[in-house]
Amino acid sequence: MKDSEELRQKVIETCLTLREQGYMFGTWGNISVRLDDGNILITPSKLDYAEMKPEDLPVISPDGSIISGTRLPTSEREIHRGMMNRRPDMNAVIHTHSPYAMACSAIEGGIPAFSEEIAQLFGGPIRLSEKFAPSDAHVELGKVVCDSFGNDNALLIRNHGPIVLGRTLDEAFVSCQVLEKSAKIYINLLQTGAKINVLSDEAVARGRDYFLNGYGRT
Repeated sequence: MKDSEELRQKVIETCLTLREQGYMFGTWGNISVRLDDGNILITPSKLDYAEMKPEDLPVISPDGSIISGTRLPTSEREIHRGMMNRRPDMNAVIHTHSPYAMACSAIEGGIPAFSEEIAQLFGGPIRLSEKFAPSDAHVELGKVVCDSFGNDNALLIRNHGPIVLGRTLDEAFVSCQVLEKSAKIYINLLQTGAKINVLSDEAVARGRDYFLNGYGRT
């Protein structure tokens, strides 16, 4: 994506929409997008989304160095740059604190692939990160999150909240909505005590392939 005022404004508007929908609270939540030159446009630390202006978004390099901007990047930048480095097929990262996904981040086991939506958007179950890392341990948190990811596109950061990846910012935004919806449904399913029918690995792979290569083309 080309760095532009339009792109920066879109990042801000996405933050505001996610807050309106109850996915972000205060300044808890952050977004990054990969730029055409390989650097990363990212939301700043501790700045209210309503006060955020396009020039407030800093740009960091893949190694975390600040390329431009007068504000510090989000304290969770290690998650963002780490995922951008590990997943060249993905160009946007969104981390929220949506309530149902946060609830699932405190339940062992993550969210199984029980729906076609999970298969298509995430390519597998929404797993839980391997261990808890406190937010003030920025480097450790980034490493734990990145090491916990596979080739899927969502993760529940243990006792913290969800993170999603997307080929575009729009795709990552929709993935936030699908993840929160899936978390709510899963909690409701758990309360029934009934057996949950989980999709097979083959069905998940087929759904993901269709979303990436067939959806909108057939």
